[in-house]
Amino acid sequence: MVLIAVAGGTGSAGRAVVEEAVARGYRVRSLSRRLPSADKRVAGAEYVQADFSTAAGVAAGLAEVDALIETLDARSGSALRALPVTSVAVLAAAAAAGISRCVLLTIVRANESSMGYYQAQAARALSYEHSGLPTTVVYATQFHNLVAGIFAAGARVGVIPVFKGVSFQPIATSDVARVLVAAAVSEGQGNRKVVAGGPEVHGMNGLASQWKEATGSSAVALPVPLPGSFGGFLRAGKNLVPEAAVGTVTFRDWVASR
Repeated sequence: MVLIAVAGGTGSAGRAVVEEAVARGYRVRSLSRRLPSADKRVAGAEYVQADFSTAAGVAAGLAEVDALIETLDARSGSALRALPVTSVAVLAAAAAAGISRCVLLTIVRANESSMGYYQAQAARALSYEHSGLPTTVVYATQFHNLVAGIFAAGARVGVIPVFKGVSFQPIATSDVARVLVAAAVSEGQGNRKVVAGGPEVHGMNGLASQWKEATGSSAVALPVPLPGSFGGFLRAGKNLVPEAAVGTVTFRDWVASR
């Protein structure tokens, strides 16, 4: 039976991947620096402590693994700066373990944004594309929970920011997980790219209205400019891939399920 390892298997995306792979009948091993408590584990998955930045536990964690999915992430500071280097370490460990395919989750058109987080994601993708190993890079649009998080943060002070001229095509982590697992078990050699967008494109104001309706929030949606190069990136629609709308869970349905 195929054994899939998930680097970062306890994070939001990683857990969704673990759940998807287990549901599809694969053996699954979650690798993380810290082991989750029993109540936060996915039934049927194996949990191993491994730190790719130090190599502690990595060799044991990758023993007998057929495919590796990397969902490691960091948002700021030294952890973000180290993320591209960590991905290189993931690939080196995979090569040493003889893994047949490595899959990376990253962001649509990250290389076209000058934001530090996006640049780190772009660097990781390049490492995968030029590693010499059979790899697949999955370029996804923003997650539902990221968009909802912006609204929730604003609602706490009574004002929901709505960036002028900005649309999103959010996708559920469960939909991304389906794409990642399919990529991990696909046959063949070489490097591949897969683009995964949410099922619908909406202006931020429309998404805010859906969120308010579902949550019952009385916060006021306030149109605000998003300056700088990242604002330009979003207003140009570079975060959108309507031609690759593979997601099935809409933002409205996702929020309602919460």
